[in-house]
Amino acid sequence: MKLFFVFIAALLGATTTVTLTSAKEASAPSRRLQSRRQLRASRDSSDAEAKAGAMADDMSMPSGAEITVTGAEAEDKVKGTKGGKATDKFRGAAEISALTSSVKTIFSPEDINGILPHRYPFLLVDKVVEYEQGKRAVGIKSVTLNEPHFTGHFPDRPMMPGVLRVEALAQLAGIVCLQMEGVKPGAVFFFAGVDGVKWKKPIVPGDTLVMEVEITKWISRFGIAKAIGRAYVDGEMAVELEEMTFAIAK
Repeated sequence: MKLFFVFIAALLGATTTVTLTSAKEASAPSRRLQSRRQLRASRDSSDAEAKAGAMADDMSMPSGAEITVTGAEAEDKVKGTKGGKATDKFRGAAEISALTSSVKTIFSPEDINGILPHRYPFLLVDKVVEYEQGKRAVGIKSVTLNEPHFTGHFPDRPMMPGVLRVEALAQLAGIVCLQMEGVKPGAVFFFAGVDGVKWKKPIVPGDTLVMEVEITKWISRFGIAKAIGRAYVDGEMAVELEEMTFAIAK
């Protein structure tokens, strides 16, 4: 009987030992897997921090800048305020003003008043910035909303009338023609005809119309001149014409 109980006790002890040993062996792979996952997560976190640091170093963020995130990857852009559209860099007034620093005024508004007979509201050349005696010129017309024709053309969508674009080019040509050799001071020129006019784009308040004319023929005996012309807004052609004809009154 004693032998039986000793045998049972020994058997139970062996079973317990086997069970404990099996549990330890089973938990060892789990601990190794968990350690690997923790190491991998730590490495990923370090890589992410390194990339974020590099991006922060590369970007120069001004005060009040916004960041736009697009898609799965973050694309940072600094937003400026130019016509309500996003820009890569905000440019101040000094930088923008300097863009025209090389453009010099040849004929001021006062000079033009001494050449052309036109006056407000029908004087359509503000200044001349390039001039070649008896041949060609470049003039500027700043388009503003307070010009009277915008009251009716059109109330809800103001645009410079096409005929006034042609008139502005004709006045610029007149500045050249009225200074031709043999033309007396105070003479008046008449717009006699125009051919091949093409209007390329609308001209609206706020635009700066940059015009160019070239005299192609001058008959001094009869006071007849012919010219070609074109005008641009922001580098894009807004109007062009193949030929204008003028007559100088004697």
